[in-house]
Amino acid sequence: MKKRLISTLLVAAMAVSLVACGGGDKKDAAKKSDSESKKSTNTDVLNINLASEPAHLDPALNSSVDGGCLAVNSFVGLYTYDKDGKLVPALSDGEPEISEDKTTYTFKLIKSKWSDGSELTAKDFAYSWNRAAAEATASDYSYLFDVIDKNDDGTLKVTADDDYTLTVQLASPCAYFLDLCAFPTFMPVPQASVEAADKDGSNPGAWAQEAGFVCNGAYTLDKWSHNESMVYVKNDNYYDAKNVTMKELHFMLSDDMTAVYAAYNSGDLDFIDEVPTDEIAKAKESDEFHVIDTLGTYYVAFNVNSEMFKDKTPEQAAKMREAMSLMIDRKYIVETVAQTDQKLANSFIPALVADGNGGKFKKDGYFDAEKTGADNAKEAIKLLEDCGYTFKDNGDGSYKISPALTVNYILNTMDSHQKIAEAIQQDLAVIGIDMKISSEDWNVFLEDRKQGKYDVAREGWLLDYDDPINMLEIFTTDSGNNDPQFGKDVKSWAPQNWDKYDELIKQIRVETDSDKRIDLMHQAEDMLMDTWAVVPLYEYNDMYMEKSNVSGDYANLFGMKYFMYTTKK
Repeated sequence: MKKRLISTLLVAAMAVSLVACGGGDKKDAAKKSDSESKKSTNTDVLNINLASEPAHLDPALNSSVDGGCLAVNSFVGLYTYDKDGKLVPALSDGEPEISEDKTTYTFKLIKSKWSDGSELTAKDFAYSWNRAAAEATASDYSYLFDVIDKNDDGTLKVTADDDYTLTVQLASPCAYFLDLCAFPTFMPVPQASVEAADKDGSNPGAWAQEAGFVCNGAYTLDKWSHNESMVYVKNDNYYDAKNVTMKELHFMLSDDMTAVYAAYNSGDLDFIDEVPTDEIAKAKESDEFHVIDTLGTYYVAFNVNSEMFKDKTPEQAAKMREAMSLMIDRKYIVETVAQTDQKLANSFIPALVADGNGGKFKKDGYFDAEKTGADNAKEAIKLLEDCGYTFKDNGDGSYKISPALTVNYILNTMDSHQKIAEAIQQDLAVIGIDMKISSEDWNVFLEDRKQGKYDVAREGWLLDYDDPINMLEIFTTDSGNNDPQFGKDVKSWAPQNWDKYDELIKQIRVETDSDKRIDLMHQAEDMLMDTWAVVPLYEYNDMYMEKSNVSGDYANLFGMKYFMYTTKK
């Protein structure tokens, strides 16, 4: 799931937004006393900063972490995650019945309701899953439904046997299928509302673009001032409403981290998940500062169809990208910008990701992440010379490149992303590459990446479930998350025969032999990394600050934050 989001305008000092994490160890040294941290006194309202307004609140259309956080608090599926990060049944009445060949799942559903009081049945799941998988819906995550077998007419083999029995026929055994059942894209949506708001099928997400839409989660969206704030209120029809402790969630929508941090320190916010880069060192001294593990990678993506590679062979284009990767000083970025002991990344898939067979997936990395930076200038220059460039030594440790090479780098508005971009800009300048930085509003940024309207872009991915395939399948030709444009409108200098990668992913999805499956996934990552279009910088962890009088919220390894059981003293 795409990490970190939008830009918005901070209008009021009092604001509210979503994202709380739990389970992190508090800092032990140099703690500030509680008296130094102002707190709000309304114990029924949790004030949170979300950092951005997601493009979609429809769980089938959302592809961002912040939007996912909103989804898990306003929708619920067959499964969910508890405070210990354990996958547990939600609307499924216990564990499903699974056939001996592990391809047929039969779920018995508990009785539950939509927020408008109407009954929620197995038919709602059958409808919602087919809708999310349908091409007309244009869900970035439609490919996740490829694990389910299809009928001759292309619909999913998902059957509502009766109001509370759902049968799912998989194309082949899928070890992470129940994890998918907790993912937002697999959450039900109300058919009547969806179809009433989109009669001609031109705007699938129209039904959830204003406050008051029907949902089935712990909270409903009561008020929405676009790009400023959201107010969510407790949903009395939620299946576990008796245990929901916080009456309202107030979300502040802003990526102005200086203003957000000031609002937190003044007591107007209870929770923030970003701190201005220049304030992190000081914030870490507080016992309200937390860091928890997540599964994900901060990386840079190259558009393989960018005109900067024109007249190069695919091999030369890859060498150009490799040269620029070698020049990025990852250690400097982690130590001076990120600052929460992130692990330097030398592969796209993080070290903690499981291999699906009881072990960890990661093998040896693809480069020395510790050595990257100016120390690699000569190696980077050699790669670029192989691509037709020449260099003149300026005598001060820098070089002039000929012909001139300009790179346009896009990012979404946020202090930390800007500083990382500036660090990369300085690294590339050592060998004469001129990098221009363009900051864009989140929705524009998302669309430009998706449409390939960029040279280089800031990227981040948090796993949706703990399996390497999740980080590999996003780069198939037909994936809505394929920002590097692999296999799309292929130019002569782009990676060729990307259908081989697509075929690898298809094989992985149906392979039942664990060892063979792991080998296929390593082959896929090798093929991906050989393009040098995906350049990992560091492995994510998740920082947040939370008032000491707040507890009970929690997060899973995939960046989802759950607030329904929060308490505030």
